[in-house]
Order: sequence, then structure tokens, then C-alpha cells
Amino acid sequence: MTGEAAALPYAHGGPSLRGVLRVAPEDFFVDEDLGFEPDGIGEHAFVRVEKRNANTEWVARELAHFAGVAPHAVGYAGMKDRRALTRQTFSVHLPGRPDPDWAALQNAEYRVIDASRNSRKLKTGALRGNGFRIVMRDVAGDRGRFDEQIAAVAQLGVPNYFGEQRFGRSGDNVDNARRMFQGRRVQRHERGVLLSAARSFLFNAVLAERVRQGSWNAAVGGDVWMLAGSQSIFGPEPMTEELATRLRSGDIVPTGPMFGAGMLRTKQDALQVEQVVAEAHADLVEGLVANELRQERRALVLRPGGILSEWLSDHDLELRFSLRKGSYATVVIREMCNSTLSDEPLS
Repeated sequence: MTGEAAALPYAHGGPSLRGVLRVAPEDFFVDEDLGFEPDGIGEHAFVRVEKRNANTEWVARELAHFAGVAPHAVGYAGMKDRRALTRQTFSVHLPGRPDPDWAALQNAEYRVIDASRNSRKLKTGALRGNGFRIVMRDVAGDRGRFDEQIAAVAQLGVPNYFGEQRFGRSGDNVDNARRMFQGRRVQRHERGVLLSAARSFLFNAVLAERVRQGSWNAAVGGDVWMLAGSQSIFGPEPMTEELATRLRSGDIVPTGPMFGAGMLRTKQDALQVEQVVAEAHADLVEGLVANELRQERRALVLRPGGILSEWLSDHDLELRFSLRKGSYATVVIREMCNSTLSDEPLS
């Protein structure tokens, strides 16, 4: 693990194992969960695709070309890993037209699993989350300590860091965001990527300090809370026994800032941590405000659903879990396993 993610503090003592990720695409399987079924009617074909070593945007363009529609007529809920085997749904707008023969659209990089109709286009973020099946190869380390860690992760979760994917292949998106804020011209798509990187960096900095303080999954004065189910925000308000019980059960979690225009909502100790980060990186905060992003909140705690591990052989470990949208499988793995990609040397 390199760059921004490598510098972030761990919540469970640091990795107990080391191994290699993505030896084959099938070793990193992602199954998108929209959280709803297509309604079976309407102008939009919902096409379920399995892709292997393929970029989401490229597959979307392939679908548009096959269906004879413009690229903007194809929608998807979120980007999926390229170096992986993934299943996700695309919507293709076909007003007044029958479906093409989707079964004929097969090649080495992707295949159509099924298709149905829906009355609305699939929009970015319109998913519940993703299921993961991840195999690490050439694994070595302290298996007894790993068993303790995975039990702790199942019970307490992990810090909800943004993964290193947010910061670019070379980890230079934050520096590029600073240059953009200083006047460097960028394309519209790149602008969105750099704004996201700047916000993610600041959030990670706040969360990292809460991890150092031991309060990433605990209450401090002035915290703002998120309901785990609806992800609605409330607070700050005085800590009560009821809130403490809900925190212990995972019903609520503390939040951190997604910086932008407007006042920080936290108070007291929580606010102090956020202000220190804002002052240390004032150029990034000012750049986000100038680009008209608004203050938002994000959970500090990520609880993977149904996390399980299985040794497939003496040196091959499989992990299975589910995550809500906007969170990163690599963030879960890093708490227990120091992983490298198959084309990188083990450190």
C-alpha cells in the first residue's frame, strides 16, 4: 500500500497479514446491489453486465454503440473497479424502440447477463451498495492475530477513509487540485475528480486525527451524528444514555466534514479537530468554497456487512463482505492485511 492511504493510522493495531491482490480479475469480484428491482415497464432498458478487466465508462460507450444511441443515453449507478470481475447494471434509453438482441453482445471483456425495462434512467448514486469476494494470494503473517482483528472489524467496523483510488494512480490529485485552485485550467471532468480528491483528503485528515485520539467510533463533545439506516444527519446534542446505547449498537455513528461553503455544524471538541485541519489546509478549503461546494457530512465509521474469511489453501485467503455505497473494500482490507498488487514487489 502506498501514498495517501499508507500514511493513515490504523484502528486495530495495523495489519497482521501480508499478501498479493488481483493476481487474476476473478480474485476481486464486485457485485452491485441496486436495492430495488426494475419495474418492467418504461423507456429504459436496464442491462445487467458482467465485465472483466474493463472500465465502466468504456462498457457504457460499447452499450450505446450497440444500441445505436448517444453516450449520454446510457446511465449507471457508480464506477466499478477495472482490474476485477464485476457485475453492474446500466440503463439505456430506448424511447419507442424495442430492445436490441442483448445476448449477441458478448466478448472477452464483458457479457450481458440479463435485461429488463424500467420507467426511469439509472442515476449516479442510485444503489444500496456492493458485495465483495476478494482472494489474497501468497499470504503470510500472524493468523491468530488476524482472527482477533476480523472479529473486531465485524463488531466495531473500520475508519471510513476514502480509498487511495480517490487520489489518482500516482497519488497526485490533491497537488493537481491545488494547482487548479491557483488558476490552472482543467477540463470539466478533471475538475470534478480534483474537487473530490481535495474533499476526500480533508475528510481523511479529520478522521485520521480522530483515530489517533481513539474517538473515531466514540462520542466527543459537539459531535454530529448519522443514522446508520437512512444516513440522515442530526445533532449536535448532549450525550444521553439513549444515544450512548444507539452508538454501541451501531444505530448511529459520528460524522466528519465534507468541506465546502457554510459553517461547520459540529461544536466543542469535534469542531476543534475539524478547524485544525481546515486551518492547516486553508488553500484547499478556500478552493472548495470558491467552486461552490456546500458543507456535507460523512460517517466516520464503516461497518462491513456479513464479513467472513476462509483459507482456500495454506497461502490463499478469501474475504467476503458487503459495503454501503461510497465506501471502499480496500479500506476494510488494509486494517488486517498489507496488500500489494500482483505486478508490484512485496515490501
